[in-house]
Amino acid sequence: MADWVTISALATAGGTLVLAVATFSSVRSANRAARAAERSLLAGLRPVLMPSRLQDLPQKVSFFDQHWVTIEGGHAAFEVSPEAIYLVIGLRNAGSGIAVLHGWYFYPERLSSGDHAKSDDFRRLTRDIYVPAGDIGFWQGAFRDPNEPIFATARDAATSARAVTIDLLYGDHEGGQRMISRFALSPTPNGSWLAVVGRHWNLDRPNPR
Repeated sequence: MADWVTISALATAGGTLVLAVATFSSVRSANRAARAAERSLLAGLRPVLMPSRLQDLPQKVSFFDQHWVTIEGGHAAFEVSPEAIYLVIGLRNAGSGIAVLHGWYFYPERLSSGDHAKSDDFRRLTRDIYVPAGDIGFWQGAFRDPNEPIFATARDAATSARAVTIDLLYGDHEGGQRMISRFALSPTPNGSWLAVVGRHWNLDRPNPR
């Protein structure tokens, strides 16, 4: 005679096991879909800054002391006055999200390698600067304290037309996906400055290298 109690228990256990497997597979599939949706969302917000193209229109940039700088496409500015040293880079956002600039770090020579400074050591911008996705914009910075050692160093680099390096810290408009892009400013024979980018670092996600 069949033990219907045992058969019923085994059937229930089998059904529970099948349900558990189905639930586990469903949860894994949902997690994969959620991760894919999150990656797609972040990619849509992600900025990547490059120098503007040589054929891009000139940009006129003002500083709070009413000093004005005009830069051609693909160029930068490195100007000295008795009170301040002015720096501007023409930018292009090659990413798909708005870039919000946070800070900058100055090196008085051209760097081809090496790591970036700590994000806490970057100079914070005194105003919000946004670069639209797929469009051009700019970064601007200035040294204003002649008693600061870097002031004399930057002034000497500008007056002697020596290449320098600037790291820009920025992120998306949601406050995430922070990146550091390294730009070199190189003098030209006609007295202008060209901007090139040499390295990108991700701070909030793995680097591509």
